[in-house]
Formats: sequence, structure tokens, C-alpha cells
Amino acid sequence: MPKTLTRTGARAALLALPLAIGLLGATVTPAQAATTAAPAPLTCQGKTIDTQAPIHYRTETLIKAPLSKIWRLQTDVENWPSWQEPVLSTQRLDWGPLRKNSRFRWTTPTPATATTPATTLSITSTVHQLQRGKCLRWSGPAVGEGLGIDNGVHVWNFTEVKGGVLVRTEENWAGAQVEADVPTSTQFLGMGLEAWLKDLKATAEAHC
Repeated sequence: MPKTLTRTGARAALLALPLAIGLLGATVTPAQAATTAAPAPLTCQGKTIDTQAPIHYRTETLIKAPLSKIWRLQTDVENWPSWQEPVLSTQRLDWGPLRKNSRFRWTTPTPATATTPATTLSITSTVHQLQRGKCLRWSGPAVGEGLGIDNGVHVWNFTEVKGGVLVRTEENWAGAQVEADVPTSTQFLGMGLEAWLKDLKATAEAHC
């Protein structure tokens, strides 16, 4: 097994316990369910994730760094592998600054589940909406040996607040294979987004 996959698998295992507790072990009373409204989906220029998809996850973090630095890290996709351990490679399929209709291909390992093998996913993403310093929205399929995601839609919001920048992200997955086990797919989606925010925060806050 490649060294990167081994490290990533260990990291995923550490993340899995709190996520599993949050996703699968929480108890909500009927009264709480009736009074707790789900937050509106994140948007970029009026567009959201696929809100009808059964697999979706949302999270956020406060990053104590300049917005310009956070935005540069997030949109310089060719350099993702330098600060995101789970990203093995990236390739721009066009040129110039990231913008609407930009396309890029990136790879990331995924651990085995009860129904799918450990594999490396190749994800081809297309940017649909981009508002500089405010938001991003892209989508695309992910294909690996024994595992496929027909489409994922990913929205990012960046908001300057007291003490830093609030970075919020929301994503959905669609496809018969991942929808065959919604709890497990949701767990792995959540693990990936939590790890991404953790890496973005650590890198952006370094040497600030």
C-alpha cells in the first residue's frame, strides 16, 4: 500500500469516531426537531448544492488569517498537494486564474468500506460560479477502481468577521453506488471536508 494512502487511512480513522458520533449517534427529541430549523443552504451567486441529494454535509471554521491569503490558497488548485496531504495530484485543464468554466483534475485516496475497496479517486471539477473573495461553486464526477460518484456539487463561502474569516463549505454526492449506503457515504464526505478545513486553517494561519 502506498505510503500516502497509509497516512491518509490513519488520519481518516482518527476522524471517524467523532464524526460517527455526530452523524449517527445523536438523539433529537420530537420537540427539538419541531423547533430546530435546518439552515438555508450555502449559495454562490444564487446557486446551491443539490438540496434533494440524500448525501450532503456542511461545516465551517474560523481562520485567523487575511482573506487574501485564504482565497489564494483555495483557488491555486495546482498547489493543493503542498498543503493538503490527501490530495495526491492536481492538473489544470485550462490556463490563467481560476474563474467560471475553469476545469481541473485532482486525485485523492479513499479507504475501504464494507462494500467498496480502497482506491484512488480521480475527480474532474468544473467551476460554475466564482465571486472573488466571496464564494466558489464547482461540480464534477469522481472515478476510481471499484468506486464511482456520478456527481458532487461543492459550495464555499468566505466571510470576514471579527477575529478572522469564517469559511463555510457544503457538498453533496450523487450516484447509485454511494447512495446504496447513505450513512457511510455521508460519514466519508464529512471526514474529507473536516480534513480540508483543518489543513486550510493550519496553512493560512502559519506565519501570520
